[in-house]
Amino acid sequence: MTGDTPTGRLHLGHYVGSLENRVRLQDQYDCYFLLANMHAFTTRADRPADIRQDTIEIVKDWLAAGIDPQRATIVLQSEVPAIAELTWFFAMLIPFNKVMRNPTLKTEIDAKGLGDTYSFGFPMYAVGQCADILAFRPELVPVGVDQEAHIEMCRDVAVKFNQQFCGVGNRVEPADHVKGGGLFPIPKALFGRVGRLPGIDGTQKMSKSLGNAIMLSDSPKEVQKKIGKITTGRQSTTEPGDINNVLFTFVRAFIHDEARVKELERRYSTGDNIGDGHVKQELAEAINVLLEPMRARRAEFEKPGGDALVEDVIRAGTTRANVVAEETLYLAKKAMRLDFGARVLR
Repeated sequence: MTGDTPTGRLHLGHYVGSLENRVRLQDQYDCYFLLANMHAFTTRADRPADIRQDTIEIVKDWLAAGIDPQRATIVLQSEVPAIAELTWFFAMLIPFNKVMRNPTLKTEIDAKGLGDTYSFGFPMYAVGQCADILAFRPELVPVGVDQEAHIEMCRDVAVKFNQQFCGVGNRVEPADHVKGGGLFPIPKALFGRVGRLPGIDGTQKMSKSLGNAIMLSDSPKEVQKKIGKITTGRQSTTEPGDINNVLFTFVRAFIHDEARVKELERRYSTGDNIGDGHVKQELAEAINVLLEPMRARRAEFEKPGGDALVEDVIRAGTTRANVVAEETLYLAKKAMRLDFGARVLR
């Protein structure tokens, strides 16, 4: 189980950090991919129309990347009421100061310049992420390394719930919690093959808001242009170059011929008559090979009526997801001695 907050179209950092793992795992696991549209309201409550369209655009990127709604369940957070109820219950298990010490949360507050003006809902979303995940009782959560603190908090919540309400002993190993009577598996983070892809500026993490991202929907010319903006400071083709620069971070991430990568590294590091322009050309070609089938699949949803097709996918997946989330909520309430009645969604 994993997901994205709808803040716009996805980029290569999302792909190598989590999305390619999702595509692979849908053939091995029962997968749930969440559109965290309620979380988007924590900082953009004044732009609901943008959030709605961004939600649709992210699904287009998922489908383009290879997510198959017949093999994986696409879930709209705002239409799964069990998540909101579980968020309330889980909030009772986490000290407020622990939430506010979450380094990912603190980084977002600084990066978005929120100061002390953020809503109460902003720190609550860290608890909500625990509910997003645990509502589906997953084993694995494919995420980028920047989400590690959130997954640790989720694991803490699952452990605390199992111990407090299910009678799991405090010496039971996380892997044995369900066997020991716990409701929730203690999920593990699954990081992408590139933990943190830098932007083309070479200084910040790739981000659409920073203008340093290569989007999954970019055209071949846009990819070429953006790769051309990468700077290394190298002055000549015969000057030994640093293969730990941002350009070669991209080379190792997207050129999959290992022998070719080694050859480029050898020539570049020894100043064997190879310039940045040559490396950039090969890199852009490799990225475009990766993105071309995505562009083709996405184009099917850019035609008239495409948004409606995406909405149908979201509704169908969310209907299936509610069955699982409602069962989790019922079992959680039963463990908490709150099972006074059953609820049926209509």
